[in-house]
Amino acid sequence: MLPTAILDAPRNRNALRSGFPHARIGRALVDGCSPAQAVDAITRHAALGGPSACVVTPNAQHIVLLESDAGLREAYANADLVVADGVSLVLASLLLREKLRGRVAGVDLMEQLCGKAAELGLRVFLLGGRPGSVQLAAEKLQRQFPRLIVAGTCCPPTGFERDARELQAIGDAIRAAEPDLVFVALGAPKQESWMQRHGRRLGVPVLVGVGGSFEMLGGILRRAPRFMQRIGCEWLYRLLLEPGRLWKRYLIGNCRFLSIVLRQAAERYKTDPHRSLYTLCDRHARHAPAMGKE
Repeated sequence: MLPTAILDAPRNRNALRSGFPHARIGRALVDGCSPAQAVDAITRHAALGGPSACVVTPNAQHIVLLESDAGLREAYANADLVVADGVSLVLASLLLREKLRGRVAGVDLMEQLCGKAAELGLRVFLLGGRPGSVQLAAEKLQRQFPRLIVAGTCCPPTGFERDARELQAIGDAIRAAEPDLVFVALGAPKQESWMQRHGRRLGVPVLVGVGGSFEMLGGILRRAPRFMQRIGCEWLYRLLLEPGRLWKRYLIGNCRFLSIVLRQAAERYKTDPHRSLYTLCDRHARHAPAMGKE
């Protein structure tokens, strides 16, 4: 039985991002909600069975990809909730005089959503991840939340997005499972493209892009120590763990991200020449949002 507060809530198509301030970072319009607000908005929509909604979780890599990937821009333009997975976006929002309340890490968001789903009796489906990781993540979540209903899991083969039969099989599996929440861990921009082009057609109330969360939850990848998460150095920890796979993304990609933000900041300051960078940074240093979980 769903709580009365959820049952009595109005069925608003834009309920996921209702009332949240926004921050324009590069080509992404990011919602300035806290982790608790994001969980509440998503579970409320899922429980009410509203029209399919997509949640994307941008980091610095997404901001860079958005500059050149038209398909990813389409997915972001149609997203129903956009939450800052990366600390870099929170820091960028300070420089750009925008309002982000803090980081909403994808793996934390997924974990908290599963906890809430267990309370409300919502069904979840896990799609993606490296071979073996999706099952490990599902088992870990069910140990953590014994009442959680994992309606199904699927780890599609490489290149599935170009195979009509594989796409159909995935869609059939999700429809048969009748989930309220689908967590999509295919990596950017594949997961956002799949959610926009295929996921919305499946009648699932909420689809959430969660990147590499299955590997972290399943114990295949260790997550950075909490102090590194808080100071914004989780990327460095991951780079040290997988330098061959991630060096280009982090070393070159982060430089491109910085250039995008600095270019945007320069354009903003041209329109407000009386506000110095020093004054702005000093003000935000005193009122900076938390970087970790709230």
